[in-house]
Amino acid sequence: MNLAIEHRPKRLSISAACRVLNLNRSSVLQRRKGLAGVNPEKRSRKKAPQPRALKAEETAGVKELFRSQPFCDQPPAQVYQCLLEEGKAPCSVSTMYRILRKDGENGERRDQRPAQHHAIPRLKATTPNQVWTWDITKLALVTRGVYLSLYAVTDLYSRYTVAWMVSLKENSALATQLMTEATSRYRIDPGQLTLHQDRGSPMTATGYLGDMKQLDITCSHSRPRVSNDNPFSESGFRTLKYQPDYPGKFTGLTHARSWCEDYYNWYNYEHHHSGLNGYTPEQVFTGRFVDIARTKQTALDERYSMNPERFVHGRPMLKQPPTEVFINPISAEDIEAGNIDKVNFPTLTAAGYVKAAC
Repeated sequence: MNLAIEHRPKRLSISAACRVLNLNRSSVLQRRKGLAGVNPEKRSRKKAPQPRALKAEETAGVKELFRSQPFCDQPPAQVYQCLLEEGKAPCSVSTMYRILRKDGENGERRDQRPAQHHAIPRLKATTPNQVWTWDITKLALVTRGVYLSLYAVTDLYSRYTVAWMVSLKENSALATQLMTEATSRYRIDPGQLTLHQDRGSPMTATGYLGDMKQLDITCSHSRPRVSNDNPFSESGFRTLKYQPDYPGKFTGLTHARSWCEDYYNWYNYEHHHSGLNGYTPEQVFTGRFVDIARTKQTALDERYSMNPERFVHGRPMLKQPPTEVFINPISAEDIEAGNIDKVNFPTLTAAGYVKAAC
């Protein structure tokens, strides 16, 4: 192919010949240089001697300067300015970077906090009042830039909203008051409850955590910057804000409390939750779903007896609510990766299942 390029007509340029032969012009020119006895490596500026480069002893002086106590944790730009104030200018800032980069000493030169590793919160609920999850969301007011805070506490097993509060403020004192009243209302025994939340300032306040410890409540927290570690509370807020009658903006505290009261009455007692296979949170929370399931199954049996040919898969069986509800359930991949002991997994209790306790 090189011979065809070299024996081309004089009127035909190398570029045109390369287009006809479907060759890369740069590759052809590089091969011609090699055939002519020119070594491309010798023409590299990186390996060629630089007459203006620092001498070996000057380079060693710059290295020693950056490793000395005043400048061992400072970037080249800071060192350069400090040296100028002292009447010294050993080299430019870019040369300093080049010297540091050659020895792998560039980048962040200050001592860094080691990477934080937070355990994955893994929770399991098999009965009501075993695990609660809660969060705070903002409710906009008609006044621009002003918001109310809605606190909502949800029972993980039944999705029942056990407590809620609308406030002008968001702080740990109100959170403590809400949890204290809720645990008293539902007669939570010491050591019975696990409380899951994210890492907002009210949830991580020292006073709040101390009060939860006095109530003998195990606290679990989401990992930092992980949005799906508290999915049930987030899902509950989405259901609330996507209601057809959601105002979008409230006129004031009274308006917000009135609307939320109507909403949570509907959600707890009338909303047939898809995660509960069509039962309402109140039915699962109180255990009334057992009697209601018999009524539903009787209706399905009557329908089946009247028209059995319509049921190609046989007699319809009513689905029951889940017997176990998880946050971050353990998957087969976790077991294979060694994230949890495969032998101990089936015997874990709800309390022992918590991995990120305060």
